[in-house]
Amino acid sequence: MTTYYTDGSCSPNPGPGGFAVIKDNKPHILGKDIDSTNIRMEGKALIAAMTDAGQEDCTIYTDSEFWINVITVWAPGWEKNGWKKKTGAIKNLDLVQEALAVYRNSKAKLVWVKAHATDKGNIMADEWANRARAGEQL
Repeated sequence: MTTYYTDGSCSPNPGPGGFAVIKDNKPHILGKDIDSTNIRMEGKALIAAMTDAGQEDCTIYTDSEFWINVITVWAPGWEKNGWKKKTGAIKNLDLVQEALAVYRNSKAKLVWVKAHATDKGNIMADEWANRARAGEQL
């Protein structure tokens, strides 16, 4: 089974952003956006990992509890309500819809890890997300 770690970075937030996908303990996918947010970069990293895995079983570790909840809990309800929620517009709806669709067509297991702690994969994903934001490429 393939293991991924994902992370996103923006500095300042909003501002220039980057994301990283670590696959089997090696930097695998990097992305950059000149004007983004931490939330968007985290979502793009998850989408990239799920897309890369395709139909293969995989575990994706992320420090974004927010995106795990979006994909597995909140988005299905928003979809049933015509992509509306009681408190107003859904932010980043384009990424929410894409992430839900990719997740549904994947065999990904999403697992939350504490950010900036002792998990080597998360630390590597954070480092490479910052490097991607700075323009580094693989």
